[in-house]
Amino acid sequence: MEYTTQMDAARKGIFTPEMAKVAEKEHLEPKKLMALMAEGKVIIPCNKVHTCIEPNGLGSMLKTKINVNLGTSRDLTDLNMELEKVNHAVEMGAEAIMDLSSFGDTQKFRRKLTHECPAMIGTVPIYDAVVYYHKALGKITAREWIDIVRMHAEDGVDFMTIHCGINKETAKKFKRNRRLMNIVSRGGSIIFAWMEMTGEENPFFQYFDEILDICREYDVTLSLGDACRPGCLQDATDASQIEELITLGELTKRAWEKDVQIMIEGPGHMPLNQIAANMEIQKTLCHGAPFYVLGPIVTDIAPGYDHITSAIGGTVAAMNGASFLCYVTPAEHLRLPDVDDVKEGIIAARIAAHAADIAKGVPHAMDWDNGMAVARKKLDWNAMFDLAIDPEKARRYRESSRPEKEDTCSMCGNFCAVKNMNRILDGEIVSIFDE
Repeated sequence: MEYTTQMDAARKGIFTPEMAKVAEKEHLEPKKLMALMAEGKVIIPCNKVHTCIEPNGLGSMLKTKINVNLGTSRDLTDLNMELEKVNHAVEMGAEAIMDLSSFGDTQKFRRKLTHECPAMIGTVPIYDAVVYYHKALGKITAREWIDIVRMHAEDGVDFMTIHCGINKETAKKFKRNRRLMNIVSRGGSIIFAWMEMTGEENPFFQYFDEILDICREYDVTLSLGDACRPGCLQDATDASQIEELITLGELTKRAWEKDVQIMIEGPGHMPLNQIAANMEIQKTLCHGAPFYVLGPIVTDIAPGYDHITSAIGGTVAAMNGASFLCYVTPAEHLRLPDVDDVKEGIIAARIAAHAADIAKGVPHAMDWDNGMAVARKKLDWNAMFDLAIDPEKARRYRESSRPEKEDTCSMCGNFCAVKNMNRILDGEIVSIFDE
């Protein structure tokens, strides 16, 4: 029996090789996985052209996955540096790479990713259209916007962010309800400006059915972009954000009618006490489609530390239903991240994802932590390093401050509670000051 997309296969009762890999990773019964995929609550983004991909599933009941944004800009066009970041990201456990390149030979870089990288590859076609056509924004035609979507599908990308929720109606609501920070989404600001200059409807909304046909042909997952995501705490959960989310929920149903896999992009900046409610609103309005959150960043005053502000928000988001966390680096709001920034962002996002998985009871999520507890009880330093989320940093910290005795660390020394409890429970005498 033939199928077009992973969703189509699930609905036809076909257990694909990609599903088999995901079911094994997630400790999920095949029938359960297929049922969730048929409903649209779990997706496996994997373009038919991206043959070297290592499939992963996204859904609130699965392990939380992370995405790493990379790509060139006008000020920094070094493709080799971006490839180095990609390789590091994959080595450090990132499940997805999103190419946000906005300068240079973007297609060459994109094709290299889909031919060599095992991670899911995502793109934002609206950025690439501006680069590709190299002409004034207002001169790009609706047809040209859609042609770029097809080009990215043909190049093998697994998911695309399409800013289709900001149509003429949502734009009117935005202008009636002005914000402190306006629109901070790059793609959202581009399509809003194009609509204002041309007077035309958003082509990604107007020709949504044609985009779905392209996605169905290549099995591209649509990531419905949140053009109106809040860019500061003050703008969180406002009329524009919710209006756009309602539109995205309507478009989700249209996509599912054509067996196209969907995820929904979510907030940006948001007070901590609003995050759980936002996850519930999204699940309701978008019918349980996987939620891909950009942070959320929980305070606006920490440039240089936004990997921390986003990890706090990402943990709360994921434990309340988000499926996919977009990492944030210390360079957020300041510059293009370098290799070290990328590493810090990935580690922070992975910590957030893992903490959320424990909180929501993902099967075997806490096995890793239990292993670390056993290693610590035994004072087995090599085992601790092997289990650390960043083994290199753990080893480096210990080496930088060697203790007098190898079975302790330089903080506690002979006062080490673990060492002393092991000894006293084994019937030994503990004499801290005489040792």
